[in-house]
Amino acid sequence: QVQLVESGGGLVQPGGSLRLSCAASGIIFDVYVGAWYRQGPGNQREFIATISSAGTTNYADSVKGRFTISRDNAKKTIYLQMNSLKPEDTAVYYCKLNRPGYSTHWGQGTQVTVSS
Repeated sequence: QVQLVESGGGLVQPGGSLRLSCAASGIIFDVYVGAWYRQGPGNQREFIATISSAGTTNYADSVKGRFTISRDNAKKTIYLQMNSLKPEDTAVYYCKLNRPGYSTHWGQGTQVTVSS
């Protein structure tokens, strides 16, 4: 059974940093595209960043230059390093693993709150 477990969320002050992790099990991790999404209060889920199996990355304009997505295939884990956090980054963050035309899996979400 495929399982994605997220961790690293919490409360941080504006300008601070957090690193989210998404550990996968029960999956051939290397062939999946990894991504992070978020859903703020009253908002739809929005794309944040993606990383291909080869390590190619892409970011939403709202986080470009502040967030970095990475992956460790040996640990079957995707990371999201978030720097210079702003109150508008407050949201539930979700990881996703997608193998186009095959399967998609989502994590349970982790809350990130940016507030003084």
